[in-house]
Amino acid sequence: MIVEQSEGLSSVLDREEDEQILSLRPRSLPDYVGQERVVETLKIAIEAALMRNEPLEHLLFNGPPGLGKTTLAHIIANEMGTRLITSSGPALEKGGDLMGLLTNMEKGDVFFIDEIHRIPKVVEEFLYPAMEDFAVDFIFDKGVHARTHRYRLERFTLIGATTRSGLLSSPLRERFGIVRDLDFYHDDDLVRIVKRSAAILSIPIEHAGAYEIARRSRGTPRVANRLLRRVRDFAQVRAEGTIARDVAVEALNLEGVDEFGLTETDRRLLKTIMINYKGGPVGIEALAATLQLEQDVLLEVLEPYLLKTGFVIRTSQGRKATERAFEHLGVPHHTNKKVNKTLFDV
Repeated sequence: MIVEQSEGLSSVLDREEDEQILSLRPRSLPDYVGQERVVETLKIAIEAALMRNEPLEHLLFNGPPGLGKTTLAHIIANEMGTRLITSSGPALEKGGDLMGLLTNMEKGDVFFIDEIHRIPKVVEEFLYPAMEDFAVDFIFDKGVHARTHRYRLERFTLIGATTRSGLLSSPLRERFGIVRDLDFYHDDDLVRIVKRSAAILSIPIEHAGAYEIARRSRGTPRVANRLLRRVRDFAQVRAEGTIARDVAVEALNLEGVDEFGLTETDRRLLKTIMINYKGGPVGIEALAATLQLEQDVLLEVLEPYLLKTGFVIRTSQGRKATERAFEHLGVPHHTNKKVNKTLFDV
């Protein structure tokens, strides 16, 4: 059973395609593809907790969006045979928001907080005794008449998901018993995910077509499933319904996704560094202002993949475009040839 609280705008945007995502989401650890070390850790921890008839330890998952943090929370609740209560950092604006959820927990419930690094400090402090002592303190009155009442909670498991673990305070991070980082997926794992999703959606797909989608998916299952649906539409309208390699290539080129998985926004970011700032370094604030994007979008969505694939490097002075980025986009390097163009001339 899943219980959800109203969430912030970014979480709502991430869940626009919830129904299809839920249908594609694996329900057990054996069905989960990739992240082998994380999965093996969870198998052992879950089996041990079930043997002791105890709730699982609190868990923290860190990694870029779309790598399976929410999916793992659903799987853990399913494997433990308990309810999943979901919320997000931006939705927990006041201590009362958190109190209402915690006091309604049943024994063994899994409480999942997405974007946990965005919890306000005053709310975070309510979590400390709840995680350690399974209790929350209510304060009545003020001043010399102030008094507290400790309310005992049922033992529960908190699962936090974050894209920026560096923003978590040390007291909060240290209260998680299991901390795991999720990394970008290999193409082989993404091919398995694409084929599995295609089978669920009843989409005829060839291995070469699945590979083409996988290698352009930025190492991210969520992106792979989104691209699969776009290629499916193209195949049904422009081809005979089967996703072959040439169909996938044509559909993804039309979508603006190149062979490295870069989108128009990625290319615009790279060209901004190359042309406007002569390859860098450039600070994140200047980039965000030039591109008219939120800094969080650059830091959490675009930059991790560009760093991973070597198109951008971070220095103490800011971001720099690499030689590989110049070659891929066909922009002459400013050290070899003077560039007098603007971003909009390329």
